[in-house]
Amino acid sequence: MSNENLIEISSVSRTYTDAESRDVNALKDVSLSVKKGEFLSIIGPSGCGKTTLLRLLAGLDRPEKGEILLDGTEVTAPGAKLGYVFQQGSLFPWLTVKNNIAVGLKARHIYADNKSEVDRFIGMVGLDGFENSYPHQISGGMAQRVAIARALINNPESLLLDEPMGALDAFTRIDLQNKLLELWKENHTTMILVTHDVDEAIYLSDRIVIMTPRPGRISEIIELKLGRPRNRGSEDFTLLRTEILEKLHLASKTTEPEYAI
Repeated sequence: MSNENLIEISSVSRTYTDAESRDVNALKDVSLSVKKGEFLSIIGPSGCGKTTLLRLLAGLDRPEKGEILLDGTEVTAPGAKLGYVFQQGSLFPWLTVKNNIAVGLKARHIYADNKSEVDRFIGMVGLDGFENSYPHQISGGMAQRVAIARALINNPESLLLDEPMGALDAFTRIDLQNKLLELWKENHTTMILVTHDVDEAIYLSDRIVIMTPRPGRISEIIELKLGRPRNRGSEDFTLLRTEILEKLHLASKTTEPEYAI
């Protein structure tokens, strides 16, 4: 494994059985290396296996074929080295913002020595003054900030983000994207984002992985050469958006049939 790479995905395949007892190939022969400190986005149509791949990376599921290595060690179960942020945040409704962020520290019995970190992360995600609020008392964007802080406070080597901004309005989404970039720069955490939003992928990423419809394969990996900060209205940004949308269309045409009849 290269010293530059944090994650190595080698020839990974995953098949499920659907409600009608048919085999559904979610992923087929997926190989990918992720560099330390990289911001990588995975895009593709619904059902192409993006979330399945993220769950395998997190150790929430196991591949039938292939292997996934984190820092040279096979991923077989969830652990503190990999943080996961779900689409809806999945906050505990009976806990305050502060206690939601502290959950991982308490579960690992290190909260007493890290109380100050909770306050620091509350400040980092811009939630000062909302420490004692409950999830139903804050907005969706704020809840996602709590979820991101809850994952980052455990100092993971990689943060896995499953469309965390998908349900937010446009203004809140842009605000959270900027906050995520700030956190990425400050913590140097490797980030892997699943998204349907091409603009979001371009704005945030070092590289973009394009996947085909089921069975999910990697169609192409695009390295972004745009500088930072990025201007969504610039000519280069617009041209790249058009190029990626065309590549997504072509990737959708090269898929195999879902079922052999």
